[in-house]
Amino acid sequence: MATVSLSQQFPWVAQAAQAVGNGRNTDAVLGKTPVHLRAGVQALSFHVLRQWAWAHAITAQLVKKKPDAELAIWLTTAVALLREPRLYDAHTVVDQAVQACKDNHRLAGKAAFVNACLRRLLREYAALDALVMADESVRFNHPQWWIDRLRAQYPDHWAAMLQVNQVAGPMVLRVNVAQQSLADYQARLAAEGIVATPVGDQGLVLDKPLAVGRLPSFESGAVSVQDASPQMAAPLIWASAYLQAAVTAGRPLRILDACAAPGGKTGHLLELAVARSRAAGQPMTTRVTALEISPKRAARIHETLDRLALSAHADVQVADGKLPQKWWNGQPWDAVLLDAPCTASGIVRRHPDVPWLRRPADIDQLVAEQRALLEMAWSQLVVGGRLVYCTCSTFKEEGEWQIDAFLEQHPDAQRVEAPGHVLPGCVNATPDANLNDAALVHAAFDGFFYAAFDKRAT
Repeated sequence: MATVSLSQQFPWVAQAAQAVGNGRNTDAVLGKTPVHLRAGVQALSFHVLRQWAWAHAITAQLVKKKPDAELAIWLTTAVALLREPRLYDAHTVVDQAVQACKDNHRLAGKAAFVNACLRRLLREYAALDALVMADESVRFNHPQWWIDRLRAQYPDHWAAMLQVNQVAGPMVLRVNVAQQSLADYQARLAAEGIVATPVGDQGLVLDKPLAVGRLPSFESGAVSVQDASPQMAAPLIWASAYLQAAVTAGRPLRILDACAAPGGKTGHLLELAVARSRAAGQPMTTRVTALEISPKRAARIHETLDRLALSAHADVQVADGKLPQKWWNGQPWDAVLLDAPCTASGIVRRHPDVPWLRRPADIDQLVAEQRALLEMAWSQLVVGGRLVYCTCSTFKEEGEWQIDAFLEQHPDAQRVEAPGHVLPGCVNATPDANLNDAALVHAAFDGFFYAAFDKRAT
């Protein structure tokens, strides 16, 4: 296989950075990136975004007059790659960034300018770094409003949360216990030389990420890639005594997975349903309806369920959960899992573009949408049934404060045990190459919020 140079990847990385600067996530650019470059471009793009505030601040010091948008983002991208510790040695970054400019007909004439700016950065690195690091937003690589919000809501943990956000989370697997036990799959990995540590009842944390093609029986649904925090959702549903009694008796169950894409939690609900029905000596009678407003994202649910061989037990509906008159037949659900739209403030380490795409006003809008979806879900739940509400957010407006408001309006809601706010990496020491097992398990958790309720008769 031919070696891929940094100069070949650089234009795509700059495009991904430009997308974020224009208020769009990196997915569209990565989708257009040539397949043989995609993995490298994604890794480099995420690295650049983890230096985003620093690179912009440094670039502003290197230029007297702001250059045009394309040149500015190329220069900022190169500056980000020169931050210590570097993925490449400094000479390679400068050489390849300049070469990428020369290969672009619009920027060829600016190659000397880029070269001069980057070499100045290397000469004056310590002084420039000290200058820009006086800015708190640069130190933590988050917008100031975000920092202020976390400091107010988590006075003891805000700094550690922001630091954890700057380190990529480990790769976590969810073992399909309808096919084999966690211990059996861990042994299969060990036979392939893959080290994995258990987390929870179905999770395995890999000590090193790898391509899914290397995972035994991935294509036949033996395992899925899913962080430890979203793996809590389906077990919270199945902890319901009402659902457990129904499975034991062989009664049919109807579960709604609202806002279901890409289908990971839908699959997990069904994996546990199959395993529990088998353990009870009963036929599989659980059916999950997966609701998703986006047709494109709904297609991913189908792909997930097909791989897991669970499509026969699910219905995928493309509809807006806030408009039940267009999709609901009036029959109550035995359980509802509501993974509500949110700021995604808890998964920054996996999506480093998130802080730069969100605005403070987004929170109020999303809180209103979450409230509407909560009302929909509760109104459709059978008496005795269970509702699990979750968001991949650390902001309390989308978590505990949202639930406080919900409980005030619904005296028939009996709150049951659930994790509440789970902080990213459990705000342990920042992960590094020498993690022990305990730290690795803690690092498996993204920032999430969970609340669970059983519906009482009134």
